Amino acid sequence: MATAKRRDNERVILKKGEVQRDNGTYHYCWTDRGGKRHFVYAKTLDELREKEKQIARDKMDGIKSEARYTTVNELFDLWKTLKRGIKDNTFEGYKYSWESYVRHSFFGSMRVSELKKSDVKRFYNHLVDERHLKPGTIDGIHNVIHQVLEMAVDDSYLRGNPSANVLKELKKSHAFQTEKRRGLTKAEQDLFLDFLRRNPVYSHWYPIFAVMIGTGLRAGEVTGLRWADVDLEAGIIEVNHTLVYYSHRDRKENEKKGSYFNVNTPKTPTSNREVPMLDFVREAFIMEKDAQDTLGVRCEVTIDGYSDFIFLNRNGMPYNFGNLNTAIRRIIRDCNDEELLKNEETTVLLPHFSCHSLRHTFTNRMCEAGVNVKVIQDTLGHKDIATTLNIYADVTREVKKDAFNGLDTYFTGAQA
Repeated sequence: MATAKRRDNERVILKKGEVQRDNGTYHYCWTDRGGKRHFVYAKTLDELREKEKQIARDKMDGIKSEARYTTVNELFDLWKTLKRGIKDNTFEGYKYSWESYVRHSFFGSMRVSELKKSDVKRFYNHLVDERHLKPGTIDGIHNVIHQVLEMAVDDSYLRGNPSANVLKELKKSHAFQTEKRRGLTKAEQDLFLDFLRRNPVYSHWYPIFAVMIGTGLRAGEVTGLRWADVDLEAGIIEVNHTLVYYSHRDRKENEKKGSYFNVNTPKTPTSNREVPMLDFVREAFIMEKDAQDTLGVRCEVTIDGYSDFIFLNRNGMPYNFGNLNTAIRRIIRDCNDEELLKNEETTVLLPHFSCHSLRHTFTNRMCEAGVNVKVIQDTLGHKDIATTLNIYADVTREVKKDAFNGLDTYFTGAQA
């Protein structure tokens, strides 16, 4: 005897898995490949069947059913337990960005299955318009979101990555201009170093900043230098590690928490390099050593097996990135005040810059001197020569522009 077909209150035949509930709404029940039962709900049968079509499509495409319940935050939590191959301080930066800007937003609580490109756009616009974040910060947040959603595609939570190309479109729509970091001009560099040399309050900063200008080392590379890495006789600096200082957040119970130093491998494999020492750089190292001997300063710390660091504060501790930038801000303020007191019409003052600008300053001087681009790349430890070429192009453009200054008068004068 045939089984009677199930019908709803409107006498419409219900398919397998469809149920009309007591309150008149509907649900659909299905079982995934792992034998787990899932339910979706709808107010009408037509709405329910649209959801059934989506479920059938997901099954055909191999999309995981749990994607319907997994939030973006939960996906990030999974990603961070699996992510490998990046430096610890970079990973901490990723986690900080997520907790600060994504975790408590509407985007973080969205279900992965509901995520569309328009949702990513809406979130990025929120970061610009409501949070007033700078392009560089949004770049960092996008970097994490894109990786998390790429994992979702690989693990069959999504068909495609909805964050693809969104940042590029955002930059166009908001007319973001990427501000290029520039190094100091020769006149600014001379003013900076001269002020450090003769000012008793800031003279102890001269050696480290002179070394940065004369070598192009990154901040973590120069603060991580040990006397064993410097051969004053041969005039060679060996760069083989970097010193980083950052907040260690998600530590295990038996691990140290808080902000402290670690020694990392250099930024890229090409960052392992030997840098020739200019005469004024050698003099800066000797000046630092003599000052420490006079004051009785000795390195008082061992970090991941490394000790005998060169650049130390009066307590025998190495400097970090923040220490250098704080010092630079004060030097800019006092140097410019001094120059303006001498001459209110002065044309050379120190611009606002960071310690990374000193790396660009070194590059500028190398380009202006006509040093081979490949030599500059190797000295800076750039992985990609395109990075070096971009800086080289900017500098040579300025040099060419300066060379043409006054030529108009020369040509017209010669013509007359």
